[in-house]
Amino acid sequence: MAEILYGKNAADAMRETLKHETEALALQGITPILAIVRAGERGDDLAYERGAMKSCERAGVGVRRFVLDADVTETDLIAVVEDINKDDAIHGCLMFRPLPRGIDENRVRNTLAPEKDVDGITDLSLAGVFTGSGDGYPPCTARACVELLAHYGMELAGKRAVVVGRSLVIGKPVAMMLLEKNATVTICHSKTKDLAKQCRAADILIVAAGRAGLVDASGISPDGIVIDVGINADEDGNLRGDVIREDAERAKAYSPVPGGVGAVTTAVLAKHVVEAAKASRRDG
Repeated sequence: MAEILYGKNAADAMRETLKHETEALALQGITPILAIVRAGERGDDLAYERGAMKSCERAGVGVRRFVLDADVTETDLIAVVEDINKDDAIHGCLMFRPLPRGIDENRVRNTLAPEKDVDGITDLSLAGVFTGSGDGYPPCTARACVELLAHYGMELAGKRAVVVGRSLVIGKPVAMMLLEKNATVTICHSKTKDLAKQCRAADILIVAAGRAGLVDASGISPDGIVIDVGINADEDGNLRGDVIREDAERAKAYSPVPGGVGAVTTAVLAKHVVEAAKASRRDG
């Protein structure tokens, strides 16, 4: 029977460690603070915001919300980001995307100071991931995949890893992070020829294409470890992964949807804020 890689176990362990770190910072008069910038009332943004706030509270990280109208202008949104950059009490910023229509997302996201970019959205943060320099922070979901594997003792060095998905949010950065751990990485996508064969050959399979049920039994190795990053709602509102759940159970181990990587992502967000708070103390 496949081992189920529940995200809650990894997230709880991370937050327990973070709680000790934030208590130590409190003795120095420092409270790690996350700014959340949200324009509008998208349901998925609100759900993630609630989860992020709860995770931060459990880790001892404070949150300040900057809630803007859905028709906010680019000028006003940039002004909010610049205020966050200048506020020494704020250590990290989570900006919900996509931004409202008519706003230059590239301009706005790159206005954020890289040292406060705790979700890896700026070009400078992503450059740190791709060069392996260690500068900045990777996207939280990408790091959550690696943290989940580490929590369950999954060895990466020398393993063949296949990543399905090529976005800058998950696919490309998680591929670079796996390379950093000495895995041999292949990046695939929905247009890859004989995708099932590529997936089936993987020791570690990470699927983040955003297409429900993209990988079925034909792409699952009984010796493989499957990390399903997909979050897709069906017509009844039920969440489904990019991997068919019943087929993922054929693997040696798999992360469920829901209850897998998503549970770790907000813990990683809190971790990045604490790391940013420590860095600001050193720089100060």
